[in-house]
Amino acid sequence: MRHFRAESGRVCRLPAHRFTPIFVSTAHRSALPQHIAIIMDGNRRWASARGLPKAAGHTVGARKVRAIVQACAERGVRNLTLFAFSTENWRRPMEEVGTLMGLLKLYLQKEIGDLRAQGVRLRVIGDTSKFDSRVQALIKDAQELTAHNSTITLTLALNYGGRWDILQAFKAWQQANPQADADAITDAALAPYLQMADAPEPDLMIRTGGESRMSNFLLWQMAYTELYFTDLLWPEFTPEALEQAIVWFGQRDRRFGGESTIASPLDGQASA
Repeated sequence: MRHFRAESGRVCRLPAHRFTPIFVSTAHRSALPQHIAIIMDGNRRWASARGLPKAAGHTVGARKVRAIVQACAERGVRNLTLFAFSTENWRRPMEEVGTLMGLLKLYLQKEIGDLRAQGVRLRVIGDTSKFDSRVQALIKDAQELTAHNSTITLTLALNYGGRWDILQAFKAWQQANPQADADAITDAALAPYLQMADAPEPDLMIRTGGESRMSNFLLWQMAYTELYFTDLLWPEFTPEALEQAIVWFGQRDRRFGGESTIASPLDGQASA
């Protein structure tokens, strides 16, 4: 897994409308990531740089989600997973956590109608039992209302951590196999109990905000994911910046531990 840091880009806003898929050639489609995961970092720094309260950065960041979901759907990306609230985010000041919870409620209330109409399936991963009853009810309703949509699956990771995911999967496996020996635990045996067991593993992970770390996000699932890091703060991340990441992905040689799929200049030459 190699790192890349993108250049800054300009900010734009796209109007909301029914997603119209962009024609993608057969050759390009093979290089198109079918699952993109994003760590949306930089809301607070974006606000601080403009002399605004942190809440303003989170608000602008939440609005950015619609344009990126739309851009992914139009390009033919079938799965988009956003790291919206980590298990570690509870450590932030209570006022900031309250702002994040308020934005989550607002998103689930205001956006669900558009998501349903645009063919977006919404799902949530993470330990949602830690949220208040209102948030839990909104999550349940949103998932049920969009369950049959198939244009793109938008997954929100809420109160999620990669280590928690692996640990809860092991506990679930143990509960389902109380008499099994520890030697029975294999990758294949544990995989069905992970939070994203029914989704393909991410092909491309994008982290905004200039940091180059995973921050406990989908640790199991991203063993062979291509990692793309950009200096753009999340409120600055545009569909054009997304396209730059997708183009970079298309140039990667994904070997998965095997032989390269890209011909070497020395191929065909006789060995000395």
